[in-house]
Amino acid sequence: MRLTNTIYKLSLIFLFACVCSISQAQERGDVLIKNGTVLTITNGTLENTDVLIRDGKISKIGKGLKAASGTREIDAAGKYVMPGIIDAHSHIALSSINEATSPVTAEVWTGDALDPLDISIYRALAGGVTISHALHGSANAIGGQSETIKHRYGTVDMDGLRMEGAPRTIKFALGENPTRVHGERSGIVPKTRMGVEAVFRSSFSEAKQYMEKWEVYNSDKGKKGFKGSAPEYNLRLEALADILKGNIIVHCHSYRADEIYMLMQVFKDFGIKKLVFQHVNEGFKVAPELAEFGAMASVFADWWDYKFEVYYSTAYNAAILTKNGVVTSINSDSGELIRHLYHEAAKTQKYGDLSDDEALKLITINPAKQLGIEKRVGSLEEGKDGDVAIFSAHPLSIYTVPLYTIVDGVVKFDKENDPADMRIYPDPEETIDVTLHDREDEDRCMDMGYSNYLLTDK
Repeated sequence: MRLTNTIYKLSLIFLFACVCSISQAQERGDVLIKNGTVLTITNGTLENTDVLIRDGKISKIGKGLKAASGTREIDAAGKYVMPGIIDAHSHIALSSINEATSPVTAEVWTGDALDPLDISIYRALAGGVTISHALHGSANAIGGQSETIKHRYGTVDMDGLRMEGAPRTIKFALGENPTRVHGERSGIVPKTRMGVEAVFRSSFSEAKQYMEKWEVYNSDKGKKGFKGSAPEYNLRLEALADILKGNIIVHCHSYRADEIYMLMQVFKDFGIKKLVFQHVNEGFKVAPELAEFGAMASVFADWWDYKFEVYYSTAYNAAILTKNGVVTSINSDSGELIRHLYHEAAKTQKYGDLSDDEALKLITINPAKQLGIEKRVGSLEEGKDGDVAIFSAHPLSIYTVPLYTIVDGVVKFDKENDPADMRIYPDPEETIDVTLHDREDEDRCMDMGYSNYLLTDK
């Protein structure tokens, strides 16, 4: 019996080791993409061009490239090759995204709660999306820290999803969400938009005092005869101090122009420069001010009217922000919309007449800048990560279809060859009770403190 148990345990260990080794082996790959129309984003469009990826990095872009024996080749003749799409606002691979127990929860981190086997990751890959920003929700004025993830679907643990070396980020929120969740439901600050500003100012003031105490301690502890003790460690204040130091990029849920302008004034007062506004529906009203501050904007293409503070919106928002010099992206905030961000980007050509390059930047290099990862991804350049999407037609065409999605040189989505159990084809004859579905969504979101029922982060 002991021998049997020992063999069983050794077998489990062996199988686990095999799974882990397979996962690790899949993280970096070699691919040669031949004869495609390459949309580099930063260096123009290259016709009949090859892209060689070695060990997960773009090794060479040119014509007539050769690869080592055994390297997978993809014939992209007549097809379009572009950088993997990046979504700066997503909640895939997460659940229960709001730590709504306090107006300030900077100590929590979505990176501790990633689900590497969430099917939404594969569905995002089916839309050409290789990276997303796993954001905390918007229940708090100062919410939790977030994680930038690579869509390495199939990895055995959450560490495999993390984009190693990506800057830290954190979620803030303005407007109805924090005032409703805390003021209206719990009777604590903030109950008003003024209260939201007060939370920011008091939190940063407390963090400054915390930093000063540590600075005094660190400068005195080496002095002869020093007998003082270190200040009490506080994870929440550590995170806020890192924002003040410029070590964390703030991504702030926002709608109204007055509040957007308010937060920029608060940040100026505290010397904070790294700021990305999310949603930013009235950003077009303060586009010059956003550009002057250096704030960036991650917007919807044409999504609004799901609650009162979002009524004053326009589908020209992204174009107006872009023309005013604001680094702008288009995001999904949805496990469904993430699959066709390329269509969302194309809407800016109808509403604002953006060029192909301007529209594609909204889902590639611009969100990369907002996440602080533009030196590694967001364009097809030698030395950058081998994250690539291949489309049947131009990605801004309504008729295009994603064919391949490659992450770190590994094909993670192959429309024709992926196993049948990974692909679910809808039945056009199926009858769906939409009313029931909407009621269920409304009940779920009301439980989370949201009056609308479109998305958990609205």
